[in-house]
Amino acid sequence: MEVNQAKQEHLLALKVMRLTKPTLFTNLPVTCEDRDLPGDLFAQLMREDPSTIKGAEALMLGEMLTLPQNFGNIFLGETFSSYISVHNDSNQVVKDILVKADLQTSSQRLNLSASNSAVGELKPECCIDDVIHHEVKEIGTHILVCAVSYTTQYGEKLYFRKFFKFQVLKPLDVKTKFYNAETDEVFLEAQIQNITTSAMFMEKVSLEPSMMYNVTELNTVTSGEDGESTFGKMSYLQPMDTRQYLYCLKPKPEYAEKAGVIKGVTVIGKLDIVWKTNLGERGRLQTSQLQRMAPGYGDIRLSLEMIPDTVNLEEPFDIICKITNCSERTMDLVLEMCNTRSIHWCGVSGRQLGKLSPGAFLSLPLILLSSVQGLQSISGLRLTDTFLKRTYEYDDIAQVCVVCPYTNNEC
Repeated sequence: MEVNQAKQEHLLALKVMRLTKPTLFTNLPVTCEDRDLPGDLFAQLMREDPSTIKGAEALMLGEMLTLPQNFGNIFLGETFSSYISVHNDSNQVVKDILVKADLQTSSQRLNLSASNSAVGELKPECCIDDVIHHEVKEIGTHILVCAVSYTTQYGEKLYFRKFFKFQVLKPLDVKTKFYNAETDEVFLEAQIQNITTSAMFMEKVSLEPSMMYNVTELNTVTSGEDGESTFGKMSYLQPMDTRQYLYCLKPKPEYAEKAGVIKGVTVIGKLDIVWKTNLGERGRLQTSQLQRMAPGYGDIRLSLEMIPDTVNLEEPFDIICKITNCSERTMDLVLEMCNTRSIHWCGVSGRQLGKLSPGAFLSLPLILLSSVQGLQSISGLRLTDTFLKRTYEYDDIAQVCVVCPYTNNEC
């Protein structure tokens, strides 16, 4: 913290101190074996040391607390608290004292004073105290500007101010990745790294979805009735350690049927991160709205609503396809089914599906069988729009495991 001292002598003295929680006192124990020259001297001195723990004198951590010796570091998301005191050092009664505290950041100037009204008078050796709080939401240089104006007993109006400069550092490094599933589901992977020099207790890491999505956290392992966190019971993040959080977003029912709406949605939501540091000092960080690159479905989207995991060799099985018109025009569709080396479609190829309006969809049950054992890819569907004479081919729609029912040999 840098302070610009006022050159003029004033009747009042201004003191500004940052309020932080103390830390646990640590000492450096000195020990030796009993056969060494000091004998039991070091052990006796440590037992008499009031800062050590009785019965565990060799531990560095003591029972006492240490008050902050310097300004320390301020991190984004923490609450900056400061104690402001104006003391009358003179033997005169000072009148109309007004104390104002502003915080200047790179983008704005904030008034932190609890009251903007002046104090009527201040007698000698008396003081005016105030505590200000501010949740830090910007990184970079911050300047606390404290201004004091008052009137002497002779009617002279005086004014002075002091500047306190400090840096706000970044506590966490947050990286996100999006994965678009074959359905309308979106998976978000959030990598959170502690880039401070002390451990953090991660109280909460949640995703607040946008209005079109519901979110499911995938950071617990279900065992019995209660789910256990994938990070264990102690949710501590050591310096420079990284954790990965996973979330699944699904469109709300009222938007899931609107293919054109979901197709263009890029805003997913924002992360809300809450942590605690030494002796419970709390910090909170919210990211800006996370945006993904909208998937390109084209004019027609074909997805699977139902498919079995395992099927028997050369036995027909059912699937349900969902065909969605993602364009802004009506289509007249014809379905063609082309056999591959391993996949054989059952039914009539070239059948009319009818007209499909923009944003509408239809569910289509199909039957097929596999003539080859193993993990097989379902391919060979072709849709043709008779209005524009445009054909859409779909390969590698999904995969299915084909087993032999006689030997029970799975792929």
